[in-house]
Amino acid sequence: MPDARTLEAFPTPAESPFVVEHFADEFTSVCPKTGHPDFGTVTLRFQPRPAGAGGTCVELKSLKLYLQSFRNEGIYYEAVTNRIRDDLAALMKPAWLLVRTDWRGRGGIRSVVRATHGDVPQAWQQ
Repeated sequence: MPDARTLEAFPTPAESPFVVEHFADEFTSVCPKTGHPDFGTVTLRFQPRPAGAGGTCVELKSLKLYLQSFRNEGIYYEAVTNRIRDDLAALMKPAWLLVRTDWRGRGGIRSVVRATHGDVPQAWQQ
């Protein structure tokens, strides 16, 4: 079972706004209905709060281990996306966060799921 306690954060290095993007191209989980593996890409976009406001960024090794913990988890696309959003929002308390999951096709259907936290600027809602 994925455990958000594996996630770590470090203080944001700046007072001025900036955007961080991380891409995990080898995400896997298991379809709870069929038991077949699901493969996708997880994209994180977020704006940390300023350093003076206690802003943090997610540490990448901990993020990698957290995402890998979904590998054998029976969970739907929508639940994966919302769970990652909730866990990262609780960890970092960002000004805004977008989690996007792009799932490889199965049965001729591809899926994209987006979950946000905070007010995502229009320019980043792609």
